[in-house]
Amino acid sequence: MSYLTADGSSNFGSMLSQLLMVDQIEPGSVPSYQLCKGLYLFHPVGLKMAESPIRMAQSQQRQISVGTGPKDDLQRTFIEQWRTDGASKVIFQHATLARIYGIASIALVVDGKKPDALIDFSELHKLKIAFSVFDPLNTSGSLILNQNPDAIDFLKVPDGVRVSGQNYHKSRVRVMMNEQPIYLGYTASSFGYVGRSVYQRALFPLKSFIQSMITDDLVTLKAGVLIAKIKQPGSVIDNVMSSIAAVKRMFVKVATTGNVVQIGEDDEITSLNLQNLDGVHDSARKHIIENIATAADMPAKLLLQETFAEGFGEGTEDTKHVARFIDRTREELEPDYRFMDDIVMHRAWNPDYYETLKAKYPDDLGSKDYRQFFYEARNSFTAKWPNLLTEPDSEKAVAEKAKHDAIIGTVETLAPLIKDPENRARLVTWVCDNLNENKIMFPAPLNLDEDAMIEYQPEPSEGDRDELQEPAPPRIRGDAADNIRKLPALR
Repeated sequence: MSYLTADGSSNFGSMLSQLLMVDQIEPGSVPSYQLCKGLYLFHPVGLKMAESPIRMAQSQQRQISVGTGPKDDLQRTFIEQWRTDGASKVIFQHATLARIYGIASIALVVDGKKPDALIDFSELHKLKIAFSVFDPLNTSGSLILNQNPDAIDFLKVPDGVRVSGQNYHKSRVRVMMNEQPIYLGYTASSFGYVGRSVYQRALFPLKSFIQSMITDDLVTLKAGVLIAKIKQPGSVIDNVMSSIAAVKRMFVKVATTGNVVQIGEDDEITSLNLQNLDGVHDSARKHIIENIATAADMPAKLLLQETFAEGFGEGTEDTKHVARFIDRTREELEPDYRFMDDIVMHRAWNPDYYETLKAKYPDDLGSKDYRQFFYEARNSFTAKWPNLLTEPDSEKAVAEKAKHDAIIGTVETLAPLIKDPENRARLVTWVCDNLNENKIMFPAPLNLDEDAMIEYQPEPSEGDRDELQEPAPPRIRGDAADNIRKLPALR
């Protein structure tokens, strides 16, 4: 549809108002690439539709843990490198563009290397890198998706992308779609049979929102209008009375707080009555925003700018609904995080850093080579999102106490059954690891040496020494003694 494409003007503001004000926009109209850009840049709700779920999903930091080696050093180095590379910002930009247009791509760009070249990630720490985020116009023609149902890549994202005729290697690219592709469902904003823009179903209510803004503007303009009810002059002295009425209107117009205005006994000054607009307009505007949120499949709370009746720690139905939505958004971001995790790990835990760790922890890392160290650390790496519904410290303490009682019960049950020092040491280590997770009740960590517990042998007490002495030979009496005496002497 021509009314959904750019008219050649570089003024997005006028383009947005002209496109959204036309009568031809109906439910089911498809937005173009240019209109999606205009909605994001200028529509009051456009930015929140695209960005607010991602911002809320990234409002908490992931809980990073490494299960092997010097854990604290590895975690700290990874987090520092993550911030240095700006990984969270890259993921945010990628996910936002995918919601705006329906598809977007991340590419790892290496200075001095062609985009289609395979990069040895173990050398990333020596290279100057950057991350480029491409929208559908940058990658148009390479992300159309195969529509042949018999093909192995039917409706599957290609291995690589092409930008300005230059191919990018599949190991350096990550593509994200907003929603799943539909067979022969062409998306105008993405130039392909791919995902859809978050604005596609909400285009008609987005137009209605502009109408509500026009109503607000008209109400603001008319709210200051004063109505002067002045007695009309007679026909004989029309000109004189008209001049006097004009003077009265001028005095009313220029009067401010602290002034006194004199009017006739039969005159009256009132303001324009706009009371009937209050309830109807507010209700209509709220319904419009709720329709936009429904079309975008997101909680209306994120667009209404209303405060929650209770905080996220209260666990009310509104907050639970928003929390479930954010959890789903985090799952959609997970492939991007895995892509960035692998790059950041290679840059943070590089061979030079490993040599530093060997000098610092010779007993733990002395016998391992770099590849063994890196893959052990990467395989034990976990990143977990914290719960958006945070509990108060009082409830956290109750939950931690229950865990503490469960640990004690487990030890009391298993300790009498375990006799060998190896398994007893493992049991104690398990207790220490679980207690150290409880930062509320035990801020200081408990660290015990498992090897020392295995090798330790207690000194025997006095009673134990008597038991360890060789017992005296038994005395032989009776017939057995007589028979032994009759035996010939050993020669």
